[in-house]
Amino acid sequence: MNPVRNSMTGAPKEICNNMAQKRQISNGVNQNSFRKLISGSSTGPAAALLRLLLRVPALIYSISVALRNSLYSKGLLKTHSVDVPVISIGNITVGGTGKTPLVIWLCSFLKEKDMACAILTRGYKTKKGKFADEPAILAKSCPDAKVIVNPNRLAAAHKVTSYFDVKVLVMDDGFQHRRLYRDLDIVTIDAMCPFGSDRMLPAGLLRENVSSLKRAHAAVITRSDQTTQTGLAQIEDKLKQINPDLIIARSIHTPLCVKALGNNEIGLEELKDKRIFAFCGIGNPDSFLDTLKRLGTNPLGSIIYNDHHRYSENDITDIYEQAVYLNADLILSTQKDWTKIIGDPKLNIAGYQGIPFAYLPIKLKFLDGQDKLKQLIEDALPGKITEK
Repeated sequence: MNPVRNSMTGAPKEICNNMAQKRQISNGVNQNSFRKLISGSSTGPAAALLRLLLRVPALIYSISVALRNSLYSKGLLKTHSVDVPVISIGNITVGGTGKTPLVIWLCSFLKEKDMACAILTRGYKTKKGKFADEPAILAKSCPDAKVIVNPNRLAAAHKVTSYFDVKVLVMDDGFQHRRLYRDLDIVTIDAMCPFGSDRMLPAGLLRENVSSLKRAHAAVITRSDQTTQTGLAQIEDKLKQINPDLIIARSIHTPLCVKALGNNEIGLEELKDKRIFAFCGIGNPDSFLDTLKRLGTNPLGSIIYNDHHRYSENDITDIYEQAVYLNADLILSTQKDWTKIIGDPKLNIAGYQGIPFAYLPIKLKFLDGQDKLKQLIEDALPGKITEK
């Protein structure tokens, strides 16, 4: 069992050197620093030179993606259909853009229409016999949907339609997976970084050129409350310039409450009186920290890991020790991080008695365009969606 630390005695030296905040990275590239580099937030000659050098592999990557898309568009690479409609939820940038909450919303909508569905997901960093973070969240949040983890979406589609009576397939993170035909393409656009610094990987965050949005049928702008109205209008104008027929909706990620072990709940109003230490390993960590501040809290400190970080016992100990040193009374993470930690029996957070670990569940809420999006879905599945 992990040791229980309930005082500041023997606090690690690195904590003493940075009481306000410590940003820790996992092995490999520091994704948070990478975001600052490509966005231009990192300044100086070295950063400028590195941004310039990154344009070379970005150009090579851009050409390869354009060639692949051209081969699919011309029919030289074949797209395969299955016997049921397919709806894809995807994006054009790397990092967290809010696809998972939108998949959950879509499955809930299909359930209301008595449309049994299955979710096809690649399951990034999935271990044999165990779901990764996002598939685990989907399985818990969509108990009536079959969750199929397989990087080969076409094989997964054939398998699930052969063994189960499903009416719709929902392809998670499917915009670039063109081998499986889809009846509807919905993309998520993060209002905090909508177009990936307008550069392809690795010079920016774009997985493919913004012109690829011509293939999309709808765009859901996520985290619409974390930018200005002027910024939202500019995003929508650019989307319409690329694809005039695109259905555009605005959404936010609404915090529901705070949940700790045993499903114990803490009201959002109570957070204002809590001394919080935060940590996360998600694609857009700033969105999580910004949400906490918008709830009226000011975290004492935080640790930011890379997206899809696999937590170790040392990580949990480090998080707890820093929270103790800063005299926190709550350690808070995202649902994605919580799912990974609580699902690993080696990470016994119940063994840390002094400060409770908890997470902030969120739900997708539409501000505008939900009715148009629902109608688009129903129109894409003629004769298949019936009212109760």
